[in-house]
Amino acid sequence: MKEETIPPYELTSRRGFLARATALAAAAVVPDRLLRAGEPATPPGKPNSVFNGVRIGCITYSYRGEVKDTAEDTLRALLQNGLSEVELMGGPIQSYAGLGGAPARPRKGAPKEAAPQPPAKPTDAQREAQLAKCRELRKMYNDAGVNIHLHKTPFGQSDEEIDFNFLVAKALGCVGITLERSEAMAKRLAPFADKHKIWVAFHNHTTNYPVMDKSDPILEFGQYIGFNFDVGHYFAGTKGLSPIPVIEKYHDRIVSLHLKDRTAEGGNLPWGQGKTPLKEILLLMRKEKWTFPADIELEYKIPEGSTAVAEVGKCVQFCREALA
Repeated sequence: MKEETIPPYELTSRRGFLARATALAAAAVVPDRLLRAGEPATPPGKPNSVFNGVRIGCITYSYRGEVKDTAEDTLRALLQNGLSEVELMGGPIQSYAGLGGAPARPRKGAPKEAAPQPPAKPTDAQREAQLAKCRELRKMYNDAGVNIHLHKTPFGQSDEEIDFNFLVAKALGCVGITLERSEAMAKRLAPFADKHKIWVAFHNHTTNYPVMDKSDPILEFGQYIGFNFDVGHYFAGTKGLSPIPVIEKYHDRIVSLHLKDRTAEGGNLPWGQGKTPLKEILLLMRKEKWTFPADIELEYKIPEGSTAVAEVGKCVQFCREALA
């Protein structure tokens, strides 16, 4: 008998969404080590950005260039924004868990023989230690009231490296891993996703969004292949088509949304100044009781005198008011 494929948002629910939601209501104190000296403490109580059943989160790319790319500083920014959901980029994970990245480029003018060699293959013991650090990172975030629903750490080239990235997802408590859309990668990753029951969620830009006139061929590669659907890119790339029909068609294969406000001409604007139907999308999620997360992705130019954290906070408030 064919094994049932659980939609990503239901899988998250079954893994403890209700338990986590209950925990979010409990009072807690943010660990002192997450606060800068002289900085006012976050008010007692964990964050809760589940508004009328709609899970609002943030991809940590939104804080780029402003928040130090560490697990602790990223968590501090999420707490400042009152966010209990996150798609965590690779930087904080790699630095905290000691995961290797691409080899550094040689210094300009350095002799060729001085070019760094690729890092040695980690031993089994080193891999276990890295996964233990990922579980520690998950606990730190969960204890503060933040759920890591997705991560975006690059896949390696070998089968062993690919498999390890799925183990990282499990250690972090993720329902899936996100990356840019690629049919070749869907084909390569599908067997690993099926093995681990971890979703691979492909992100669209303005030219590679989900197919609407038939079933999207990328989904045929495996039952755990899905979408990290960027509604703003879709709106701009289609010159103003509503993303809502895409969400309605593929809701059982959507792992998460990326929210941003754009115009049909391509402009990326503060929320409420563009034309992307963000409020309508949020209300549809509330009506249909879809629990895949909708993640803020801050890409518009930050106004003079403001900060990325402040602007993400405005986006959170937009969602709260839309779903009130």
